[in-house]
Amino acid sequence: MNVLFLAAEATPLSKVGGLGDVAGELPGALRQLGLDVRCALPLHASTDTHGLTVERTLRLYIPRGGATVPAAVHLARLGDLPFWLVDSDEIRAAPSIYSHPALDGEKYLLFCRAALSACEALGWIPDIVHANDWHTAPAVAWSRHLRLADPVWAGSHSVLTIHNLAYLGAGSEAALEAYSLPRPGVAGLPPWAQSMPLPLGLVAADGVTTVSPSYAAEIRTPELGCGLDGVLTALGERLQGILNGIDPQVWNPATDEALPHRFSADALAGRAGNKLELQRELGLAQRADVALMAMVTRMDFQKGVDLVLEALPALLDLPWQFVLLGTGEQTLEVSSRALAAAHPDRMRAVHRFDPALSRRIYAGSDIMLVPSRFEPCGLTQLIAMRYGSIPVVRATGGLRDSVAPLAGNRGTGFRFERADSGALQLVVRQAIAAYADPVAWRALQLRAMAQDFGWERSARAYRDLYHRIAGVR
Repeated sequence: MNVLFLAAEATPLSKVGGLGDVAGELPGALRQLGLDVRCALPLHASTDTHGLTVERTLRLYIPRGGATVPAAVHLARLGDLPFWLVDSDEIRAAPSIYSHPALDGEKYLLFCRAALSACEALGWIPDIVHANDWHTAPAVAWSRHLRLADPVWAGSHSVLTIHNLAYLGAGSEAALEAYSLPRPGVAGLPPWAQSMPLPLGLVAADGVTTVSPSYAAEIRTPELGCGLDGVLTALGERLQGILNGIDPQVWNPATDEALPHRFSADALAGRAGNKLELQRELGLAQRADVALMAMVTRMDFQKGVDLVLEALPALLDLPWQFVLLGTGEQTLEVSSRALAAAHPDRMRAVHRFDPALSRRIYAGSDIMLVPSRFEPCGLTQLIAMRYGSIPVVRATGGLRDSVAPLAGNRGTGFRFERADSGALQLVVRQAIAAYADPVAWRALQLRAMAQDFGWERSARAYRDLYHRIAGVR
Protein backbone atom coordinates (compact mmCIF):
# COMPACT_ATOMS: atom_id res chain seq x y z
CA MET A 1 0.00 0.00 0.00
CA ASN A 2 1.33 3.44 -1.00
CA VAL A 3 0.86 6.24 1.55
CA LEU A 4 1.67 9.90 0.94
CA PHE A 5 2.06 11.43 4.40
CA LEU A 6 1.94 15.24 4.36
CA ALA A 7 2.85 17.50 7.28
CA ALA A 8 4.08 21.02 7.95
CA GLU A 9 6.90 19.79 10.22
CA ALA A 10 8.66 16.54 11.09
CA THR A 11 11.59 15.77 13.36
CA PRO A 12 14.51 15.88 12.97
CA LEU A 13 14.18 18.15 9.93
CA SER A 14 11.76 20.67 11.42
CA LYS A 15 9.86 20.99 14.68
CA VAL A 16 7.70 23.49 16.50
CA GLY A 17 5.32 21.27 18.46
CA GLY A 18 3.92 17.78 18.89
CA LEU A 19 2.99 17.47 15.21
CA GLY A 20 6.70 17.46 14.41
CA ASP A 21 7.26 14.46 16.67
CA VAL A 22 4.30 12.56 15.23
CA ALA A 23 5.22 13.23 11.59
CA GLY A 24 8.84 12.35 12.30
CA GLU A 25 8.06 9.03 14.00
CA LEU A 26 4.73 7.59 12.77
CA PRO A 27 5.79 7.17 9.09
CA GLY A 28 8.75 5.05 10.16
CA ALA A 29 6.49 2.85 12.29
CA LEU A 30 4.10 2.44 9.34
CA ARG A 31 6.99 1.40 7.10
CA GLN A 32 7.91 -1.23 9.68
CA LEU A 33 4.47 -2.73 9.04
CA GLY A 34 5.21 -3.03 5.32
CA LEU A 35 3.56 0.14 3.97
CA ASP A 36 5.38 2.24 1.36
CA VAL A 37 5.19 5.62 3.10
CA ARG A 38 6.66 8.80 1.59
CA CYS A 39 6.75 11.80 3.95
CA ALA A 40 6.20 15.14 2.14
CA LEU A 41 7.36 18.35 3.82
CA PRO A 42 7.88 21.96 2.80
CA LEU A 43 11.55 22.88 2.56
CA HIS A 44 11.36 25.76 5.03
CA ALA A 45 14.24 28.20 5.28
CA SER A 46 14.87 26.74 8.75
CA THR A 47 14.78 23.05 7.71
CA ASP A 48 17.73 21.08 9.08
CA THR A 49 18.97 19.02 6.14
CA HIS A 50 21.87 17.43 8.05
CA GLY A 51 22.10 13.74 7.17
CA LEU A 52 19.70 13.96 4.23
CA THR A 53 20.70 12.35 0.95
CA VAL A 54 18.99 13.88 -2.09
CA GLU A 55 18.58 11.21 -4.77
CA ARG A 56 16.65 13.13 -7.41
CA THR A 57 14.93 16.50 -7.99
CA LEU A 58 11.70 17.03 -9.91
CA ARG A 59 11.00 20.40 -11.57
CA LEU A 60 7.30 21.29 -11.59
CA TYR A 61 5.08 24.17 -12.61
CA ILE A 62 2.01 24.62 -10.42
CA PRO A 63 -1.09 26.38 -11.84
CA ARG A 64 -1.98 29.56 -9.99
CA GLY A 65 -4.48 32.19 -11.13
CA GLY A 66 -4.05 31.66 -14.88
CA ALA A 67 -0.25 31.42 -14.63
CA THR A 68 2.21 28.90 -13.18
CA VAL A 69 4.55 28.90 -10.20
CA PRO A 70 7.86 27.00 -10.44
CA ALA A 71 8.59 24.49 -7.70
CA ALA A 72 11.06 21.70 -7.05
CA VAL A 73 10.53 18.46 -5.18
CA HIS A 74 13.73 16.96 -3.79
CA LEU A 75 13.40 13.20 -3.37
CA ALA A 76 15.60 12.51 -0.37
CA ARG A 77 16.25 9.89 2.24
CA LEU A 78 17.09 10.09 5.93
CA GLY A 79 18.06 6.64 7.11
CA ASP A 80 15.35 4.30 5.83
CA LEU A 81 12.64 6.97 5.52
CA PRO A 82 11.98 8.69 2.16
CA PHE A 83 11.22 12.42 2.29
CA TRP A 84 9.82 14.63 -0.44
CA LEU A 85 10.96 18.19 0.23
CA VAL A 86 8.93 20.77 -1.69
CA ASP A 87 11.00 23.85 -2.52
CA SER A 88 9.87 27.20 -3.94
CA ASP A 89 10.37 30.92 -3.47
CA GLU A 90 6.92 31.12 -1.87
CA ILE A 91 7.84 28.54 0.77
CA ARG A 92 11.20 30.07 1.54
CA ALA A 93 9.67 33.59 1.74
CA ALA A 94 7.92 32.80 5.02
CA PRO A 95 10.21 33.68 7.96
CA SER A 96 9.25 30.58 9.97
CA ILE A 97 7.29 27.34 9.75
CA TYR A 98 4.18 29.15 11.00
CA SER A 99 4.08 32.90 10.40
CA HIS A 100 1.56 35.30 8.85
CA PRO A 101 -1.78 33.65 7.83
CA ALA A 102 -1.59 34.96 4.24
CA LEU A 103 2.02 33.78 3.78
CA ASP A 104 1.19 30.42 5.34
CA GLY A 105 -1.83 30.01 3.10
CA GLU A 106 0.26 30.70 0.01
CA LYS A 107 3.07 28.31 0.85
CA TYR A 108 0.91 25.45 2.13
CA LEU A 109 -1.50 25.55 -0.84
CA LEU A 110 1.50 25.43 -3.18
CA PHE A 111 3.08 22.66 -1.10
CA CYS A 112 -0.04 20.45 -1.25
CA ARG A 113 -0.51 20.86 -4.99
CA ALA A 114 3.19 20.23 -5.70
CA ALA A 115 3.23 17.05 -3.61
CA LEU A 116 0.29 15.61 -5.56
CA SER A 117 1.86 16.71 -8.86
CA ALA A 118 5.03 14.87 -7.86
CA CYS A 119 2.99 11.67 -7.47
CA GLU A 120 1.78 12.04 -11.06
CA ALA A 121 5.26 12.87 -12.38
CA LEU A 122 6.70 9.75 -10.74
CA GLY A 123 3.82 7.45 -11.66
CA TRP A 124 3.49 6.67 -7.95
CA ILE A 125 -0.17 7.20 -7.07
CA PRO A 126 -0.90 6.83 -3.36
CA ASP A 127 -3.58 4.47 -2.12
CA ILE A 128 -3.87 6.82 0.87
CA VAL A 129 -3.23 10.56 1.04
CA HIS A 130 -2.74 11.20 4.77
CA ALA A 131 -2.88 14.89 5.66
CA ASN A 132 -2.29 16.51 9.05
CA ASP A 133 -4.03 19.66 10.32
CA TRP A 134 -5.13 22.62 8.19
CA HIS A 135 -1.78 23.13 6.44
CA THR A 136 -2.13 19.92 4.43
CA ALA A 137 -5.95 19.56 4.44
CA PRO A 138 -6.09 21.06 0.89
CA ALA A 139 -4.36 17.91 -0.37
CA VAL A 140 -7.41 15.93 0.77
CA ALA A 141 -9.81 18.14 -1.21
CA TRP A 142 -7.55 17.97 -4.27
CA SER A 143 -7.14 14.19 -4.07
CA ARG A 144 -10.91 13.70 -3.89
CA HIS A 145 -11.33 15.89 -6.97
CA LEU A 146 -8.63 13.93 -8.80
CA ARG A 147 -10.25 10.62 -7.87
CA LEU A 148 -13.52 11.74 -9.45
CA ALA A 149 -11.95 13.39 -12.51
CA ASP A 150 -8.90 11.26 -13.42
CA PRO A 151 -8.94 7.44 -13.77
CA VAL A 152 -5.30 7.33 -12.65
CA TRP A 153 -6.44 8.45 -9.18
CA ALA A 154 -9.55 6.25 -9.07
CA GLY A 155 -8.14 3.97 -6.36
CA SER A 156 -6.83 6.71 -4.09
CA HIS A 157 -8.45 7.58 -0.74
CA SER A 158 -7.70 10.07 2.03
CA VAL A 159 -7.28 10.46 5.78
CA LEU A 160 -7.14 13.76 7.64
CA THR A 161 -5.73 13.84 11.17
CA ILE A 162 -6.74 16.68 13.49
CA HIS A 163 -3.93 17.48 15.91
CA ASN A 164 -5.63 20.65 17.16
CA LEU A 165 -9.08 21.68 15.90
CA ALA A 166 -8.58 25.25 17.15
CA TYR A 167 -6.49 26.04 14.06
CA LEU A 168 -8.76 26.01 10.99
CA GLY A 169 -6.55 27.95 8.55
CA ALA A 170 -8.27 31.34 8.76
CA GLY A 171 -6.45 33.94 6.66
CA SER A 172 -5.65 31.63 3.76
CA GLU A 173 -8.85 32.40 1.82
CA ALA A 174 -7.02 34.36 -0.91
CA ALA A 175 -4.65 31.46 -1.51
CA LEU A 176 -7.57 29.03 -1.80
CA GLU A 177 -8.99 31.16 -4.58
CA ALA A 178 -5.65 31.72 -6.30
CA TYR A 179 -4.92 28.00 -6.51
CA SER A 180 -8.54 27.14 -7.42
CA LEU A 181 -8.94 24.58 -4.65
CA PRO A 182 -11.89 22.25 -5.41
CA ARG A 183 -14.56 22.27 -2.70
CA PRO A 184 -16.38 18.93 -2.68
CA GLY A 185 -19.00 18.65 0.07
CA VAL A 186 -18.92 22.37 0.84
CA ALA A 187 -22.73 22.42 1.23
CA GLY A 188 -22.32 20.43 4.44
CA LEU A 189 -20.40 23.26 6.10
CA PRO A 190 -21.64 26.43 7.78
CA PRO A 191 -21.06 29.47 5.51
CA TRP A 192 -18.22 30.88 7.61
CA ALA A 193 -16.25 27.59 7.25
CA GLN A 194 -16.59 27.18 3.49
CA SER A 195 -13.35 29.03 2.73
CA MET A 196 -11.12 27.48 5.40
CA PRO A 197 -8.75 24.60 4.67
CA LEU A 198 -9.44 22.33 7.65
CA PRO A 199 -13.26 22.29 7.33
CA LEU A 200 -12.93 21.68 3.58
CA GLY A 201 -10.64 18.75 4.30
CA LEU A 202 -13.05 17.33 6.88
CA VAL A 203 -15.94 17.02 4.45
CA ALA A 204 -13.71 15.69 1.64
CA ALA A 205 -11.82 13.03 3.63
CA ASP A 206 -12.73 9.35 3.55
CA GLY A 207 -11.55 9.04 7.14
CA VAL A 208 -10.91 11.60 9.88
CA THR A 209 -8.83 10.90 12.97
CA THR A 210 -7.83 12.78 16.06
CA VAL A 211 -4.89 11.96 18.27
CA SER A 212 -6.82 10.45 21.18
CA PRO A 213 -10.20 8.75 21.64
CA SER A 214 -11.35 11.27 24.27
CA TYR A 215 -10.57 14.24 22.03
CA ALA A 216 -12.58 12.60 19.25
CA ALA A 217 -15.58 12.69 21.61
CA GLU A 218 -14.85 16.19 22.94
CA ILE A 219 -14.75 17.89 19.54
CA ARG A 220 -18.27 16.66 18.90
CA THR A 221 -19.45 19.02 21.66
CA PRO A 222 -20.12 22.79 21.45
CA GLU A 223 -17.45 23.42 24.10
CA LEU A 224 -14.53 22.11 22.02
CA GLY A 225 -16.05 21.73 18.55
CA CYS A 226 -14.96 25.21 17.37
CA GLY A 227 -18.32 25.65 15.65
CA LEU A 228 -17.92 22.40 13.73
CA ASP A 229 -19.38 20.02 16.34
CA GLY A 230 -22.41 19.35 14.12
CA VAL A 231 -20.20 18.59 11.11
CA LEU A 232 -17.99 16.30 13.18
CA THR A 233 -20.94 14.51 14.76
CA ALA A 234 -22.38 13.89 11.29
CA LEU A 235 -19.17 12.08 10.31
CA GLY A 236 -20.24 9.19 12.55
CA GLU A 237 -17.82 6.27 12.31
CA ARG A 238 -15.69 8.13 9.77
CA LEU A 239 -14.23 10.00 12.79
CA GLN A 240 -12.14 8.06 15.30
CA GLY A 241 -9.44 8.76 17.86
CA ILE A 242 -6.05 7.02 17.78
CA LEU A 243 -3.75 7.83 20.68
CA ASN A 244 -0.33 9.14 19.68
CA GLY A 245 2.83 7.38 20.73
CA ILE A 246 6.48 8.17 21.32
CA ASP A 247 9.58 6.50 19.95
CA PRO A 248 11.02 4.40 22.82
CA GLN A 249 14.47 4.62 21.29
CA VAL A 250 14.42 8.41 21.04
CA TRP A 251 13.01 8.72 24.57
CA ASN A 252 15.07 6.24 26.54
CA PRO A 253 16.64 7.24 29.89
CA ALA A 254 19.01 4.27 29.63
CA THR A 255 20.72 5.71 26.54
CA ASP A 256 19.90 9.45 26.67
CA GLU A 257 23.17 11.34 26.16
CA ALA A 258 21.68 14.55 27.59
CA LEU A 259 21.51 13.02 31.07
CA PRO A 260 24.31 13.19 33.64
CA HIS A 261 23.21 9.77 34.94
CA ARG A 262 21.47 7.19 32.76
CA PHE A 263 18.98 4.84 34.36
CA SER A 264 16.17 2.39 33.69
CA ALA A 265 13.29 0.76 35.52
CA ASP A 266 15.70 -2.06 36.45
CA ALA A 267 18.29 0.40 37.72
CA LEU A 268 16.18 3.25 39.09
CA ALA A 269 18.68 4.24 41.76
CA GLY A 270 20.66 6.15 39.12
CA ARG A 271 17.75 8.55 38.70
CA ALA A 272 18.42 10.27 42.02
CA GLY A 273 21.67 11.71 40.69
CA ASN A 274 19.79 13.47 37.88
CA LYS A 275 17.60 15.27 40.38
CA LEU A 276 20.59 16.51 42.37
CA GLU A 277 22.37 17.63 39.18
CA LEU A 278 19.25 19.43 37.95
CA GLN A 279 18.87 21.23 41.28
CA ARG A 280 22.50 22.27 41.09
CA GLU A 281 22.12 23.44 37.47
CA LEU A 282 19.09 25.54 38.41
CA GLY A 283 20.66 26.96 41.55
CA LEU A 284 18.17 25.26 43.87
CA ALA A 285 19.03 23.54 47.13
CA GLN A 286 20.09 19.94 46.50
CA ARG A 287 17.51 18.12 48.56
CA ALA A 288 16.24 14.62 47.83
CA ASP A 289 13.41 14.96 50.36
CA VAL A 290 11.71 17.91 48.59
CA ALA A 291 9.38 17.14 45.68
CA LEU A 292 10.76 18.76 42.53
CA MET A 293 7.82 19.70 40.28
CA ALA A 294 8.21 20.74 36.66
CA MET A 295 6.38 22.00 33.62
CA VAL A 296 7.80 21.67 30.08
CA THR A 297 5.34 23.42 27.83
CA ARG A 298 4.36 26.01 25.30
CA MET A 299 3.48 29.16 27.27
CA ASP A 300 -0.21 29.26 26.35
CA PHE A 301 -3.49 29.55 28.25
CA GLN A 302 -4.57 26.28 26.61
CA LYS A 303 -1.77 24.58 28.56
CA GLY A 304 -3.03 25.87 31.91
CA VAL A 305 0.18 27.75 32.75
CA ASP A 306 -1.88 30.43 34.49
CA LEU A 307 -3.52 27.79 36.70
CA VAL A 308 -0.11 26.70 37.95
CA LEU A 309 1.00 30.29 38.62
CA GLU A 310 -2.21 30.87 40.62
CA ALA A 311 -1.96 27.60 42.55
CA LEU A 312 1.67 27.67 43.70
CA PRO A 313 1.40 30.62 46.14
CA ALA A 314 -1.36 28.73 47.97
CA LEU A 315 0.94 25.71 48.44
CA LEU A 316 3.79 27.39 50.28
CA ASP A 317 3.06 25.36 53.41
CA LEU A 318 4.33 22.25 51.58
CA PRO A 319 7.92 21.24 50.74
CA TRP A 320 8.41 21.63 46.99
CA GLN A 321 10.56 23.14 44.28
CA PHE A 322 9.41 24.04 40.78
CA VAL A 323 10.97 24.63 37.36
CA LEU A 324 9.14 25.92 34.29
CA LEU A 325 10.64 25.59 30.79
CA GLY A 326 8.89 27.10 27.79
CA THR A 327 8.30 30.04 25.48
CA GLY A 328 5.15 31.68 24.15
CA GLU A 329 2.64 34.21 25.50
CA GLN A 330 4.52 37.24 26.81
CA THR A 331 2.05 37.87 29.62
CA LEU A 332 2.61 34.35 30.96
CA GLU A 333 6.37 34.65 30.64
CA VAL A 334 6.32 37.93 32.59
CA SER A 335 4.05 36.46 35.29
CA SER A 336 6.19 33.35 35.70
CA ARG A 337 9.41 35.37 35.96
CA ALA A 338 7.81 37.58 38.60
CA LEU A 339 6.66 34.58 40.65
CA ALA A 340 10.08 32.96 40.41
CA ALA A 341 11.72 36.21 41.51
CA ALA A 342 9.40 36.34 44.51
CA HIS A 343 10.35 32.80 45.54
CA PRO A 344 14.00 32.34 44.52
CA ASP A 345 14.53 29.50 46.97
CA ARG A 346 11.76 27.43 45.34
CA MET A 347 11.23 28.40 41.70
CA ARG A 348 12.98 28.85 38.38
CA ALA A 349 11.43 30.04 35.09
CA VAL A 350 13.46 29.35 31.94
CA HIS A 351 12.09 30.87 28.74
CA ARG A 352 14.02 29.43 25.82
CA PHE A 353 13.90 26.47 23.47
CA ASP A 354 16.28 23.98 25.07
CA PRO A 355 15.73 20.30 24.14
CA ALA A 356 18.66 19.05 26.23
CA LEU A 357 17.44 20.85 29.36
CA SER A 358 13.93 19.47 28.79
CA ARG A 359 15.35 15.94 28.86
CA ARG A 360 17.23 16.67 32.10
CA ILE A 361 13.98 18.00 33.57
CA TYR A 362 12.09 14.85 32.60
CA ALA A 363 14.84 12.74 34.17
CA GLY A 364 15.33 14.84 37.32
CA SER A 365 11.85 16.05 38.29
CA ASP A 366 9.59 14.05 40.57
CA ILE A 367 6.24 15.46 39.38
CA MET A 368 5.30 16.78 35.92
CA LEU A 369 2.39 19.25 35.80
CA VAL A 370 0.17 19.07 32.69
CA PRO A 371 -3.01 21.00 33.62
CA SER A 372 -4.26 21.71 30.08
CA ARG A 373 -7.69 23.22 29.51
CA PHE A 374 -7.89 20.92 26.50
CA GLU A 375 -5.28 18.57 25.08
CA PRO A 376 -5.81 16.59 21.87
CA CYS A 377 -3.15 14.11 22.94
CA GLY A 378 -0.12 15.57 24.67
CA LEU A 379 3.33 14.04 24.58
CA THR A 380 4.67 15.57 27.79
CA GLN A 381 2.90 13.08 30.05
CA LEU A 382 4.03 10.14 27.88
CA ILE A 383 7.67 11.21 28.01
CA ALA A 384 7.43 12.03 31.72
CA MET A 385 6.21 8.52 32.57
CA ARG A 386 8.93 6.99 30.41
CA TYR A 387 11.48 8.92 32.50
CA GLY A 388 9.86 8.24 35.89
CA SER A 389 8.42 11.72 36.45
CA ILE A 390 4.84 11.28 37.68
CA PRO A 391 2.26 13.32 35.75
CA VAL A 392 -0.43 15.50 37.32
CA VAL A 393 -2.95 16.07 34.52
CA ARG A 394 -6.36 17.49 33.90
CA ALA A 395 -8.80 14.81 32.75
CA THR A 396 -9.16 15.91 29.14
CA GLY A 397 -8.31 14.47 25.72
CA GLY A 398 -5.20 12.33 25.56
CA LEU A 399 -4.31 13.16 29.16
CA ARG A 400 -7.40 11.29 30.30
CA ASP A 401 -6.64 8.38 27.96
CA SER A 402 -3.00 7.92 28.97
CA VAL A 403 -2.79 8.61 32.73
CA ALA A 404 -4.62 6.29 35.14
CA PRO A 405 -5.31 8.00 38.51
CA LEU A 406 -3.61 6.62 41.61
CA ALA A 407 -5.85 4.23 43.54
CA GLY A 408 -4.15 2.01 46.10
CA ASN A 409 -1.47 0.03 44.31
CA ARG A 410 -2.80 0.91 40.86
CA GLY A 411 -2.53 3.97 38.64
CA THR A 412 0.26 5.90 36.93
CA GLY A 413 -0.36 9.50 38.02
CA PHE A 414 -2.85 12.04 39.33
CA ARG A 415 -5.89 13.56 37.60
CA PHE A 416 -8.28 16.41 38.32
CA GLU A 417 -11.48 17.42 36.54
CA ARG A 418 -12.20 21.16 36.76
CA ALA A 419 -9.93 23.59 34.93
CA ASP A 420 -9.33 25.89 37.90
CA SER A 421 -6.47 26.54 40.28
CA GLY A 422 -8.38 25.24 43.31
CA ALA A 423 -8.79 21.79 41.81
CA LEU A 424 -5.13 21.82 40.79
CA GLN A 425 -4.08 22.75 44.34
CA LEU A 426 -5.92 19.77 45.79
CA VAL A 427 -4.37 17.23 43.44
CA VAL A 428 -0.86 18.68 43.88
CA ARG A 429 -1.30 18.26 47.64
CA GLN A 430 -2.18 14.61 47.03
CA ALA A 431 0.89 14.14 44.83
CA ILE A 432 3.28 15.71 47.35
CA ALA A 433 1.76 13.61 50.15
CA ALA A 434 2.30 10.48 48.06
CA TYR A 435 5.91 11.50 47.40
CA ALA A 436 6.55 11.42 51.17
CA ASP A 437 6.23 7.59 51.09
CA PRO A 438 9.40 6.45 49.23
CA VAL A 439 8.34 2.81 48.88
CA ALA A 440 4.90 3.58 47.42
CA TRP A 441 6.38 6.34 45.22
CA ARG A 442 8.96 3.97 43.74
CA ALA A 443 6.19 1.49 42.94
CA LEU A 444 4.24 4.30 41.27
CA GLN A 445 7.30 5.25 39.19
CA LEU A 446 7.82 1.65 38.08
CA ARG A 447 4.18 1.34 36.97
CA ALA A 448 4.47 4.57 35.01
CA MET A 449 7.74 3.52 33.36
CA ALA A 450 6.25 0.14 32.40
CA GLN A 451 3.57 1.72 30.20
CA ASP A 452 3.98 0.95 26.50
CA PHE A 453 3.34 4.08 24.45
CA GLY A 454 5.48 2.99 21.50
CA TRP A 455 4.30 3.72 17.97
CA GLU A 456 3.54 0.11 16.99
CA ARG A 457 0.06 0.19 18.56
CA SER A 458 -0.84 3.47 16.86
CA ALA A 459 0.69 2.41 13.54
CA ARG A 460 -1.38 -0.79 13.49
CA ALA A 461 -4.54 1.24 14.12
CA TYR A 462 -3.69 3.55 11.20
CA ARG A 463 -2.85 0.61 8.96
CA ASP A 464 -6.21 -1.00 9.77
CA LEU A 465 -7.94 2.31 9.03
CA TYR A 466 -6.16 2.61 5.67
CA HIS A 467 -7.19 -0.91 4.74
CA ARG A 468 -10.79 -0.37 5.77
CA ILE A 469 -11.07 2.88 3.79
CA ALA A 470 -9.44 1.39 0.71
CA GLY A 471 -11.45 -1.83 0.93
CA VAL A 472 -8.34 -3.96 1.41
CA ARG A 473 -8.49 -7.22 3.40
